[in-house]
Amino acid sequence: MVQAPQRPPVHGPTFIRLLANLVGADVPPSPPSLADHLGRWLDWSHAIALSTALDGKPAATDSGAHDSGSEEHECTRIRRSLAGTIVGDRVPAGPPRRAGGEARKADASEAVDYPMFRQRHLSLQRSMQAATGELRGRLRDTLTGKSAAMARLAAVDAAMEAALSPREQSLLAHVPDLLGEHFERLHQAASAQATPTSPDAWLEVFRQNRQSVLLAELDVRFQPVEGLLAALRTC
Repeated sequence: MVQAPQRPPVHGPTFIRLLANLVGADVPPSPPSLADHLGRWLDWSHAIALSTALDGKPAATDSGAHDSGSEEHECTRIRRSLAGTIVGDRVPAGPPRRAGGEARKADASEAVDYPMFRQRHLSLQRSMQAATGELRGRLRDTLTGKSAAMARLAAVDAAMEAALSPREQSLLAHVPDLLGEHFERLHQAASAQATPTSPDAWLEVFRQNRQSVLLAELDVRFQPVEGLLAALRTC
């Protein structure tokens, strides 16, 4: 089976480790602090909105939102659905194979088409973004109806989402490009083999790596949702 080149282990969050290992990048042992990142990402308007949310005294409202149990069930259901879609996603690499040994050998190279993987990846990213955005809104509505303290937390989360979501989406939009580079490296390594054991072995390696990256990205996107759920459990 075709293997990606082995590198020293990278320490950090799973999503970052996976991407670093796939593209052969080195991650700084001491990344900038969260405060440093926020200082670069928040402009003055976002900083004012966040300060207002932190200093304000919002009143709890009877929003008629669902209870914590139903919200947790819905978050779990949607997360499992997204994970199932990722695991079950089998993007074809190209047109159907022809019969015959020489024809199959020719098709092994002709069938490779990363843009199909890229479009599907972008579609899955949009699904994750839409689902987690909707869940955060629902959870904020529920928290706002619990107490003044929870209403303030909901306001802070809304301000943080407005400030950081564009930056987050910009960074995540580069993931398909990084996977494309990994795809090409695996393909070239397989093509250079004198006697390949299986024409599709490298492609299956890529599919497994892509799936791992998508599942790790799903974890990242659900972190704010999990934080709001944790707050809701204390109510």
